[in-house]
Amino acid sequence: MGATVTDPLVGRLVDGRYQVVSRIARGGMATVYLAVDRRLDRDVALKVMHPHLAEGSAGANFVARFRREARAAARLTHPGLVGVYDQGLDGETSYLTMEYVDGVNLRRHLAERGSLTVGEALGVVEQVLDALAAAHRAGLVHRDVKPENVLLASDGRVKVTDFGLARAVTEVTSTTTGTVFGTVAYLAPELVVHGGSDARTDVYAAGVLLYEMITGSQPFTGETPIQIAFQHVNSDVPAPSDTASWLPVEVDELVGALSARAPDDRPADAGAALALLRRTRAALDTATLDRRVDVEPAVTLPHATDPETGDPGDAQADDPSDDAGRPSDATTRIDAPGRTVALPIGVVTAGGPEPAVDSPAPPQRRRWWRWALAAVLVLAAAGGGTWWYLEEGPGAYTTVPEVTSLPVDEAVAELQEAGLGADPVEEFHDSAPKGTVFAAEPAEGDPVRKDGSVTLSVSRGPDLVTVPADLVGQQQADVEAAITGADLVVDYNDNVYSDTAGFGVVTAVTDADGTAVEPNASIRRGSTLYLTVSKGPEPVTVVSVVGATLDQARTQLEAIGLKVEAQEAFSDTVEAGRVISQSPEGGTEGHRTDTVTLQVSKGPEMVEVPNLRGKQYDEAAAALEKLGLKAERQNVLGGIFGTVRDQSTAGGESVPKGSTITLTVV
Repeated sequence: MGATVTDPLVGRLVDGRYQVVSRIARGGMATVYLAVDRRLDRDVALKVMHPHLAEGSAGANFVARFRREARAAARLTHPGLVGVYDQGLDGETSYLTMEYVDGVNLRRHLAERGSLTVGEALGVVEQVLDALAAAHRAGLVHRDVKPENVLLASDGRVKVTDFGLARAVTEVTSTTTGTVFGTVAYLAPELVVHGGSDARTDVYAAGVLLYEMITGSQPFTGETPIQIAFQHVNSDVPAPSDTASWLPVEVDELVGALSARAPDDRPADAGAALALLRRTRAALDTATLDRRVDVEPAVTLPHATDPETGDPGDAQADDPSDDAGRPSDATTRIDAPGRTVALPIGVVTAGGPEPAVDSPAPPQRRRWWRWALAAVLVLAAAGGGTWWYLEEGPGAYTTVPEVTSLPVDEAVAELQEAGLGADPVEEFHDSAPKGTVFAAEPAEGDPVRKDGSVTLSVSRGPDLVTVPADLVGQQQADVEAAITGADLVVDYNDNVYSDTAGFGVVTAVTDADGTAVEPNASIRRGSTLYLTVSKGPEPVTVVSVVGATLDQARTQLEAIGLKVEAQEAFSDTVEAGRVISQSPEGGTEGHRTDTVTLQVSKGPEMVEVPNLRGKQYDEAAAALEKLGLKAERQNVLGGIFGTVRDQSTAGGESVPKGSTITLTVV
């Protein structure tokens, strides 16, 4: 029967909230289950610490440190990091819940593929470094970067998991037993020699990871973990082109930089390593990126639920079983390349002799050599063991006490009480109160020689700058120059139409939440200000208002943002008060705030009719024509004298221009 059926935790409700569905993976430090969060109705990965880790005083120390690391990891928010949702204790069950990722880990992917194309390998490491960079910015170091802790989601995302456990275990064991826990194939030299680590330790592991994905093999191999650790300390990681000569020098240089033996020769953190990787990839052609080292893939992987092959990093490793939880029928298995081991700190030193591997002795002599070897080891342990314990082993080291969040004077006193020196260095910090310690190097809980010194990062408070004045209403280029000159960053909201601001004029300056940023305000250096820039008035189509009254025309045009200018004109055909014509005409494309000129009818022009009686017809007709009137002759008695005796409109009366006046002529 499969392990998921016999596991006593399967089917149990943990802490009254998490319903355990099945076991995903089992390692030396924890077991991971698929569970349902009944409160939020979602799938989660439930990581349960093995009970032996909580036993004794060291166990209590481990649990406390693990919870602290879990809280720190939970504060990380990045799409490339497996989210930590919750942590707690249910009886003797210490657990944490994490985002459940549907997919496989990189170890299985490599086993199935053998190796990846150069482009694929760079893409995976790019996402791993991007995630690690977020952790490094928050002051967290992973310490156990390896294929088992890189998850490939079914939607193509790459996720890094298992922050906190490796650090918590190492902090406890290094102070009680003088050992460091880690996956030997990816251990940085400084971890092996003196147990110290920082962001560059993760960069080293990422370099080994890149080498393995490109070449299909790990750079160092040996019959014992100490032999492999010896090579990390005393040998450079080989150039990938030693395996495949077609690989360009840019790939060799990238792997060499990430996996340099001396921490100072590596990029300072994952962010710097990421920038280097992107520059390298940009220098490679498509044919190289699509090429792959030909490596025979492994047949199958070790069972994720096998206690002998699991490791604490298998947060969501794949269990090679079918849907019913039955193990696969494959019989060929690979040795667990991601196994976590415990190495004595300082057991391997730079330049020291390489550990030997015993050759098989003849059966008759093997037992004699075993007794001889045991006697030599006892004698060596009596003298050398004491020296090693006091000079290089646990006896030569103490642990950095907890000093973060303390005022600098109290932190210095804590270190002095522990027999350590202090080197306070003031730095800006966004949240730590001024004068308090926010970080230590070596970090709290890390081993440090008893005569050593600890660098304390002391907060100077946030690094503030002043927002320039008079940004709104200025041209975009001028505003951007003023903001960048104040050590702030410029970004942009969507451009907007504006009836009052011309094209390219800044109409608003806000923060990421959309809140207006006041001129001369004090904000953190490097903060981003978002500019809203005007596109000018919004385009509109002019409507036709010919024939409408002036009030009607004004209402229609102003409703679409146009201005109106009215001019009066006489019209013989258009009723007074109505629009005769407009400019621009209806259907023309324009912009809000444009002006439309309207010709509004005053009605026909009126003319005063003169008194024409007694005048000769021709004279009278000429007078009317001059006034814009027309004359019509009506003869009486033949009109032989040509004299106007009467007119249809009396003199002194007004008529519309163009009217006809009938003249009675005798």
